[in-house]
Amino acid sequence: QVQSVESGGGLVQAGGSLRLSCAASGRTFSGYAMGWFRHFPRKEREFVVSISWNSGTTYYADSVKGRFTISRDKAKNLVYLQMNSLKPEDTAVYYCAVAPIGGRKPANNGQEFNYWGQGTQVTVSS
Repeated sequence: QVQSVESGGGLVQAGGSLRLSCAASGRTFSGYAMGWFRHFPRKEREFVVSISWNSGTTYYADSVKGRFTISRDKAKNLVYLQMNSLKPEDTAVYYCAVAPIGGRKPANNGQEFNYWGQGTQVTVSS
C-alpha cells in the first residue's frame, strides 16, 4: 500500500519560510513522480510543483517559481518542499502525491496522481 505522509506545515508571517516534508512508502518509486498540490478554501486544487524520482526533473507553477524548491532524498524516500518568501495567498492545505508518470510534466488538475497524503495546513499571516 503506497502512502505519502506530509509534515512541516504551520503558521508563519509573510516573508518567512517553511519546509514541508513528505515521507513516501509502500513501493519503489522508480518511474514515478512526486508532486505537491495545494487546496484553497472554495477553490479547485492547484498544482504547485513535481519532481521525477529518477531524473530529478522538476516542474513549477508560475506562482511559486523562484520562491519554492522541491527536492528528494532517494535513500530515505523523502520529498521536501522549501517555501521561501511566503505570501498570505500561499495559505492553503498542501498535499503530497505520487504519480506513475516518470519525468513527464503532469496535468495541473492532479488526475494522474493516484496516491495522496492527508495534507498539512500552511497559514501565512500578513
